Amino acid sequence: MGGRGVSEKTPRKYDPIAVSSESTVVAEYIPDAAASSSYQSEADLERELVRLLQSQAYEYLPITSEAQLVANVRSQLEALNAMIFSDAEWKQFFSERIAGANDGILEKTVRIQEDHVQLLKRDDGSIKNVTLIDKKNIHNNRLQVINQYVIGAGEGGSARSNRYDVTVLVNGLPTVHIELKRRGVDIREAFNQIDRYQRDSFWAGSGLFEYVQLFVISNGTLTKYYSNTTRLQHMSEAAGSNRVRKTSNSFEFTSWWADAQNKPITDLSAFAMTFFAKHALLNILTKYCVLTADRMLLVMRPYQIVATERILQRVDISTNYKTLGSVAAGGYVWHTTGSGKTLTSFKAAQLASRVASVDKVLFVVDRKDLDYQTMREYDRFEKGAANSNTSTAVLKKQLEDPNGRIIITTIQKLSTFIGANKGHAIYDGHVVIIFDECHRSQFGDMHTAITKAFKRYNLFGFTGTPIFASNAGSGGNPQLKTTEQAFGEKLHTYTIVDAITDKNVLPFRIDYVNTIKVGSPDDSQVSAIDKESVLLDPRRISDIVKYTREHFDQKTKRADHYTLGERRVRGFNALFATASIGAARTYYNHFQLQQEGLPSDQRLKIGLIYSYGANEAVEDGALNEEGFDTGSLTMDARTFLDDAIQDYNELYGTSFDTTAERFQNYYKDLSLKLKSREIDLVIVVNMFLTGFDATTMNTLFVDKNLRAHGLIQAYSRTNRILNSVKTYGNIVSFRDLEDETNDAIALFGNKDARGVVLLKPYGEYYNDYADKVTELLNDFPLGGPIVGETAKKQFIQLFGTILRLRNILASFDEFDGSALLTDRQGQDYRSVYLDLYAEFRKNKGADKEQINDDVVFEIELIKQVEINVDYILMLVQKYRDERGDGDNKEIRAEITRAVDASPTLRNKKDLIEDFVDSLSVDGEIDQEWRAFIAARREAELGTIITDEKLRPDETRVFIEAAFRDGQIRTSGTAITKVLPPVSRFSADGGHGEKKQRVVRLLEAFFDRFFGLSSKNGEWKV
Repeated sequence: MGGRGVSEKTPRKYDPIAVSSESTVVAEYIPDAAASSSYQSEADLERELVRLLQSQAYEYLPITSEAQLVANVRSQLEALNAMIFSDAEWKQFFSERIAGANDGILEKTVRIQEDHVQLLKRDDGSIKNVTLIDKKNIHNNRLQVINQYVIGAGEGGSARSNRYDVTVLVNGLPTVHIELKRRGVDIREAFNQIDRYQRDSFWAGSGLFEYVQLFVISNGTLTKYYSNTTRLQHMSEAAGSNRVRKTSNSFEFTSWWADAQNKPITDLSAFAMTFFAKHALLNILTKYCVLTADRMLLVMRPYQIVATERILQRVDISTNYKTLGSVAAGGYVWHTTGSGKTLTSFKAAQLASRVASVDKVLFVVDRKDLDYQTMREYDRFEKGAANSNTSTAVLKKQLEDPNGRIIITTIQKLSTFIGANKGHAIYDGHVVIIFDECHRSQFGDMHTAITKAFKRYNLFGFTGTPIFASNAGSGGNPQLKTTEQAFGEKLHTYTIVDAITDKNVLPFRIDYVNTIKVGSPDDSQVSAIDKESVLLDPRRISDIVKYTREHFDQKTKRADHYTLGERRVRGFNALFATASIGAARTYYNHFQLQQEGLPSDQRLKIGLIYSYGANEAVEDGALNEEGFDTGSLTMDARTFLDDAIQDYNELYGTSFDTTAERFQNYYKDLSLKLKSREIDLVIVVNMFLTGFDATTMNTLFVDKNLRAHGLIQAYSRTNRILNSVKTYGNIVSFRDLEDETNDAIALFGNKDARGVVLLKPYGEYYNDYADKVTELLNDFPLGGPIVGETAKKQFIQLFGTILRLRNILASFDEFDGSALLTDRQGQDYRSVYLDLYAEFRKNKGADKEQINDDVVFEIELIKQVEINVDYILMLVQKYRDERGDGDNKEIRAEITRAVDASPTLRNKKDLIEDFVDSLSVDGEIDQEWRAFIAARREAELGTIITDEKLRPDETRVFIEAAFRDGQIRTSGTAITKVLPPVSRFSADGGHGEKKQRVVRLLEAFFDRFFGLSSKNGEWKV
C-alpha cells in the first residue's frame, strides 16, 4: 500500500514522541515501485480515485439529483445528532439554517468553520442544538463520495448544465470537490474549470455546493489543494467585483501536499491515501483551516500542520512524563522567513489553550510586530487577547482571569511583569509560552527571567534563521548560545529551499553592482578597503542614487499594472538598507538633491526612518533591533529625522514627529504606506529589515554589510508571493556580498541551495550571454595577443561574465546545444583568462591602495559563479557511473574543463585528477574524497615541515587555526612559534627572509586545500 508511513523492507527508526498514527501528515511517504505505464483516460483516473476512497471507508453514493442530495443531508444529520426531523422541522431547518435564500459561500463557510452548531426549533416548541460537523470527536463524522453529479439547466434559472467530477460529502454536505484532468493535461485547466462552476452553477438549486471548503485539482501526475476563498477571490478579481476584498489570489496560492520531510506527494493515488485518509481530512477541515478577520478561509500547509502537532504532542508528553519546566518540555520550529510562521505559531497557541492540563498560553511577539493588521487578526482569533499591548496592568489582569486561556503579549511587557511581580500565583500554573520569533533577543536576561520565574512551563520558539553552533557569537552566556540550548530540540524544519521549491516564497535575483573600480579582477581588494571615507565618498553616493533612480522603474516593474484592494497600481516598492544613521542621512540628502526641480509625477516618494540602536550587524550576523527610542539620538540626527518626517507630512497630509507616541505612529503609518504601495522607497538602517511583511515590496537596495541571519532576514523582505506579476525578490547590492550570500543560503538552506534560491528567467540570462559571446569573438579572436592593460581588463571582465552566465545557463534544459562557444574554444579562452588573472594578482600585491580618486561608478553583472567541489564530485560520480568497463574520456575531459573554468580550483587540478585515478569501483564518493584530501593534506604539510625544519606541533596548530578562521594570520606571534630557532650571530638570523618564505608556502598550502574540506567545514590535521 502506497500510504504507509514506513517501508516494511527498510526498517526505519523514529522517535515515538514525534510520530503518531493519528498525525495528520504522514511521517514519510514511500511510493509504490510498480507504477502503471499504460495510458489512463480521465474516466479511468476518476474510477481509480473513487475506488481508493471506498477502500478507506468512504461510502459511495450513486446519486444524480438534488432531491437525493438533500434527502441524504437530512439522514446524515439525523445519524450524527441521534435524532429524527419531522418533515416540518426539516423544511424549516433546511431553509433557514442550511440553505438560506441570501446565503453565499461566505455565510456557508462561517457555518462550517465557526457556527457548526445550529439551533432547531422543534414542533413542540423546544430548542435543540444540531451539529453540522463534530469538531470534538472527528470520527463521528461520516464521509461519502459521489461522482459525475449533474446540475441541470433547470435548477436555478440561469444556471448552465455542469457535470462535477468527484465530491466528498461530510455529513451529507459537499465539503471537498475534486476536479480531474487526464494525465498530460495542465492542471491549471482543472483550476479554471472550477472557476467556471463557481460562475455558472455552484450556487444553483439550494446552493449546497457553496459548502465546499477545499478544492483538489489533479491530472493524475500532479495534484494540488486550496481553499474556497482562493477561488472566490480569483473569480471576483476576474469579474472586477467590489464585493470581496481583492488579494490577487490565484493559481499561485494552490498548495502541494507533502510528508513530514517536506517531500511533495503529487501523484493522485498517493494523495488519496494520505490527504484523504479519514483522520487527516477531518483534522484539516476541523482544526487546520483558519477564517481570518477579513473572512478569508486559509487552509494550512503540511509543514504548518506538522509543526503544530509536534508542539501539541510535546505538551502532552511533557505533562505525562513530568518534564515541565525543563528544556526537554520545549523545542523550536525552523520555518523559513515568509512561510507563514505567525499563522502556525498562533494556531499552535490556540490549540494548546484547549488542552485540559494547560492553564494559560502566552503568545509572545515583538513590540514592533503588533501593528494594526496583526492586532485585528489576533483579536479575531481570541477576543480581547491582544489588549495587553496597552499596559502591563492589563497583562496582569489577564493572567489572573481564569477565563482568559490565551494571551498575546510583547517581550517587553512580559519582562516588565516578571520584574514587578515576584512570586505571582501564575508561576505555579501550567503555562505554555510560544515565541513568534525566537531570535537572539530572547537569549539573554529575558530568557533567564522567564525560566526562573515560571515553574511548570513549555517553552517553544519559531524562527526562520536559527542560531547554530557554527554561527553563534562568542559573547554572552555559554549555555544560551544556540537556539537549541535556549528552546530545546528542533521539532520541524522547512527551509528556504523547501519554500521556493513549493512556490510558497519567490526566489531571489541578485545584482552585485561594483561601485569602486580597483583595476583588478580580484575583488578581495574591494572588501579590504572598507573605509567610511571611500564608502561615503559623495561621488560614490551620488552615483548609487543616480543608478537607483535610473533603474528604479525597471527593478520595481513600474511598467506592469495589477489590482491591489480596490485600486489599480503600477509595480512594486523598495527598501534601501544603509550601514549607519550617517549613511542614511547622506542618501536621503542625495535623493532630495537629485529630484529637485523634477515634476511631482517623476519624483520617487521617499521615506526615512531610524532610531537609536547599533548600526552594524552584531557578532552572530543578526541585525540589532532598533526600538522606538529617538531620545537617545544625537541632537543632529534627531533634528534631521524630524525634517525628513516633516517632508513626509507635507507629502501625505499627516502630523508626525520624533516624540515617543507620534514616532510610533509614524512607524505604523509608514508600514501601512509600504503595504498599500503608496510610497516608493524607504531608507532604513535596521528597521523594517526583520519581521516586516509587505507583499508589494519586491526590491532591496543594499549598501550595508550583511551576513547569516541578518542577510536572509533582509533579503526575505522582497520574496513574498503576491501575484503573477511579481516573479522574484530583487536584491541590488552595492557591496560585494556574494560570499556572505552563498554562506547564508548554505546555512539556512542546504549546500545545493544556490540554484534554487538565486534565479531569474532563462531568456534574460541567454540574451545577455549571446551578446557577450558575440562581443568576445569579435573583439578577442583566439590566437591573437591581447595588448595593453585596458584591453586585458576588458577581456577579464567580459570573459568572467560569460563564465558566470554559462554556468548558470547549464542548469536550464533549453541551453542544451545552444552554448555558442565550442568546448575547445571555451577551454582556450579559460586558459587565457586564468593566465591574465594570475598576472594581475601578482602585479597588484596585497597592499591597500588609496583609491578615493579612482572611485568610478561601474555597473557589473553578478561575478563569475565559481564551480565548486560539489559540482566536480557530481561529475566524478557521473564519470564512475558511466565508465563501465572502459574509460569515459568525454566525462574525464568535462572534469578537466570544469576545473579549468574555476580560478579557485585551478591550483587543485592535480589533486582532482589524482583523485579520479584513485577511485574505487563502488565506494562512497564523498567519503573517498574526504579521505583522499586528508591524506594529501597531511603529506604536503609534512613535506613543508621537513623541508623548512618547522616545529611540527606548532605548525599544525597554526594551520588548524587558519582553516577555522578562513585565513592565514601573518601578524602576531603565532607565525613566529612555527619557525625553527635562529642563529644569534646573523643580523636577523635570516629570520625575516625565512618568515616570508614560510608564509608564502603556508599561504599556497592554505589556498590549495581551503574549500576542499568535509561538508561541515571542519579541517583537522
